[in-house]
Amino acid sequence: MPRISLCAGLRSFIPATLALFAVSAFAVAQTTTPAPQNNPAPPPQQSAPAAVGTQPTPPAAGQQPAPAQGGDENAEFTIRRSVDEVNLFFTVTEKHSGRFVSDLKQSDFALLDDQKAPAKISKFTQQTNLPLRVGIVIDASTSIRQRFAFEQQSANEFLAQVLRAKSDKAFVMGFDVVPDVKQDWTNNLDLLDSGINKLRPGGGTALFDAVYTACRDKLLDTSRGLEPVRKAMILISDGDDNQSRAYLDDAIKMCQRAETIIYAISTNVSPSRGRGDAVLEKMSNATGGNTYYPKRIEEMSQSFHDIEEELRSQYALFYTPADFKTDGAFRTIYLFATDRKYVVRAKKGYFAPKQ
Repeated sequence: MPRISLCAGLRSFIPATLALFAVSAFAVAQTTTPAPQNNPAPPPQQSAPAAVGTQPTPPAAGQQPAPAQGGDENAEFTIRRSVDEVNLFFTVTEKHSGRFVSDLKQSDFALLDDQKAPAKISKFTQQTNLPLRVGIVIDASTSIRQRFAFEQQSANEFLAQVLRAKSDKAFVMGFDVVPDVKQDWTNNLDLLDSGINKLRPGGGTALFDAVYTACRDKLLDTSRGLEPVRKAMILISDGDDNQSRAYLDDAIKMCQRAETIIYAISTNVSPSRGRGDAVLEKMSNATGGNTYYPKRIEEMSQSFHDIEEELRSQYALFYTPADFKTDGAFRTIYLFATDRKYVVRAKKGYFAPKQ
């Protein structure tokens, strides 16, 4: 298993913890002779990043073997997850242009889980094709009445573009004072379109309750299978909440438990960013997503297009954390690219399962 290491030019910039990680990360996962444990030696200088997966770790008993690397990165694969394995999906963009970057290698990243280097990397892929589970959650309160029809149209177009009939599924939820599921999980676009078109604006805004409920009742349930899926919530709202019983932190924690990325589209088209926009940004940042601010409601379709492009540009990293405990505690994740011209967007952490 190849190491994920830091470039020499960054060692003076990165804190001592990460410098140590660069020296010793993933040594336990090497299939070649490991360095002595009592005094690990720095890895030799390489003229080019090591190829991913040239020496795959043998699968544990009862697990599906990962396919050999070097083939088509877009090919489907099956990987069985164990209770101590983390599925990390993330996006990389260029710092200045914002362009998605989808051709980096495992050796171009460094990772800390709970401030420690992972014990083992099981799989790394570019432009992952793992199945999608998408929740369309639309603010149907009185405050967005004038732009509601365009939101419905844009959501329908997004689902038509992004869903693959054989592997992906979505559900539709609207909310005002209460969350209301208009269409449960399905890959049938006609049913999803009908669910979106059934939404009618009116009433107050219970945003936090809706996000909490969508993750708890719909997206958390998909975490219990052995085969991983990518989960995303497309949240369309102005971010203002005046009815919820749940708090903002409650909604964020439930999304983290459900391993769900929030992509928020703000319906606030005023020139200045409001308090609601800050709420949307906090939720998306905590889960590894992004918030979009169309300047005019007609530009919402472009925001959906950007989300679609991001979902097709995601990396997938499967790893076993060091010193993992099934205690239900929150474990932080710090992932970055060794080349600082790239920006990595990933979730801030996850809750370990509790036994």
